[in-house]
Amino acid sequence: MNTFRFARPAVAKVPFQRSTLPRIARAYSSKSYEYILTSTPKPGVGQVTLNRPKALNALCTPLIKELNEALNDFNASDETSVIILTGSQKAFAAGADIKEMAPLTFSEAYTKAFIESWSLLTTQVKKPIIAAVSGHALGGGCELAMMCDLLYCTDTANFGQPEVKLGTIPGAGGSQRLTHAIGKSKAMELILTGKSFSGVEAEKWGLAARTFPTYDALMEETLKLAETIAGYSKVAVQACKEVVNKSQDLGLRDGVEFERRVFHSLFGSQDQKIGMKAFAEKKKPEWTHS
Repeated sequence: MNTFRFARPAVAKVPFQRSTLPRIARAYSSKSYEYILTSTPKPGVGQVTLNRPKALNALCTPLIKELNEALNDFNASDETSVIILTGSQKAFAAGADIKEMAPLTFSEAYTKAFIESWSLLTTQVKKPIIAAVSGHALGGGCELAMMCDLLYCTDTANFGQPEVKLGTIPGAGGSQRLTHAIGKSKAMELILTGKSFSGVEAEKWGLAARTFPTYDALMEETLKLAETIAGYSKVAVQACKEVVNKSQDLGLRDGVEFERRVFHSLFGSQDQKIGMKAFAEKKKPEWTHS
């Protein structure tokens, strides 16, 4: 959710931002989307770019439907190991579409499970998702970025949960994920006041892994990170994601036991044998992803 009024003339005149897709990116599929772009900028790397520029990538149900479809396609692809989710230089996603939400009644929102589908990426996508955030990431945009497994952003990225200013609360996990990431007191301050915070603060508080001075540097380093991850065994990478995410749901003792079980299970994979043999022989492993 966000406090921007997308219909006002000043926003409608925002020029289209140059694409976040690197020049070397190639089309991922022949599918035609209205609100997103897909590409494969590096071997093993899939990229989804939110593409609703006049509304600063405001999140609406049709956009989320396309996003879930694209993410599921990348998740099912044998050619993809890691996924980048990004927006434009001006906005990752400036919030949820207020025009879509404003007229809803309680019964409509409740019986139709409004925005429940926004969180599908956290349960259906087994491959790591990297959020590359530049510009505004407010309300639903901040929540979407926090749903990803790893967050890179620019120093000047603008995060926030301003729902209180609209007479409501975060509805797509903002109160839960922000508190997990930065602690109760700081999260309470931000959610009760609706204050925004910068990319620099996001890194300082542990919400973002790294920040970068420019948009170009952000996209360059995000691609390097994704390429590095894509160079490892898919089996090991997905197991890493699973055990780290499980730490958010389990206590320490149960989490350690879960980690150990997954660790033991990897001794049944070919890549574990390949990786350890290559290390002993000082060779580069040739993963089979099995």
